[in-house]
Amino acid sequence: MHTRRRFLQIPAGIAGALPLTAVDALASGAPETETLPRAKLGKYQISRLILGSNPFYGYSHASRLLDQHMREWGTQANVCAALEEAQRNGINTFQTNGDERAVADVARHRERGGSLQVIALVRAKPEDAVRNMRPIAVAHHGELTDVAFREQKMEDVREFTSRARQTGALVGVSTHKPEVIEYIEERDWDVDFYMGCVYNRTRTPDEIRQLLGQIPLPANELYLEKDPEHMFAVMRQTRKTCLAFKILAAGRAAGSPASLDAAFQTAFAGIKPGDCVIVGAYPRFKNEIEENAHRARVYGARTS
Repeated sequence: MHTRRRFLQIPAGIAGALPLTAVDALASGAPETETLPRAKLGKYQISRLILGSNPFYGYSHASRLLDQHMREWGTQANVCAALEEAQRNGINTFQTNGDERAVADVARHRERGGSLQVIALVRAKPEDAVRNMRPIAVAHHGELTDVAFREQKMEDVREFTSRARQTGALVGVSTHKPEVIEYIEERDWDVDFYMGCVYNRTRTPDEIRQLLGQIPLPANELYLEKDPEHMFAVMRQTRKTCLAFKILAAGRAAGSPASLDAAFQTAFAGIKPGDCVIVGAYPRFKNEIEENAHRARVYGARTS
């Protein structure tokens, strides 16, 4: 008998079709605890599984049609329900952007009694994000970081981190490139954490052509199987907290429960015990939040 909570009218046929994997315990009648393994970020305790927001706001990194599908579902009511579901499953931190819609959703979540901590990914003004969202941390947006690195303008990123430090929030830098973290580490910047995409999806067409001899379509979304091990290696070399994101390759590694298990297992084995993963959810057809929280319990519990 299934004990898992239904979420947003999850079809029973979908929920019941899962094969024997890490989520099978959810269907076995075994009780689930609501706690998750935790890590320390500054003075805060954060769940090792952080809820990401890309699917809520139509950033599928797959196709425009899927973007539209996600945006149609992502009403404030549905997003706030998802945030509440995350909290019920032991997730205590939400990573999102500083845009007007995210600000409104966080405000509504708190009005409804929610207490998720927020990590804000910011493109321009960290002061605005801190004033509007009261996050525990702000990070420089990864795509902008990578452009600055390519154009040798990393002082712009450093200026952002200096301004962010003045807000009182924790300060981070997001990137898709392991060499960016190495660059910042070598220069001992005053930052508290890194957000690292495990797939280097910001390669230029010239970089892709050099790797493959040709450019796949679409050229701006290339996910290579060896990329994660490079990012994980750099994350392990820094003592700072690292938050690994896109561990599912923007859904490309989510084709089956077994592939999902493998991605979570690989990620938690690759990062430090004090690091975390950020995983978005699109719980329109099944309770991805509960299933992923269970995976975090199974694979994220190691302490050394």
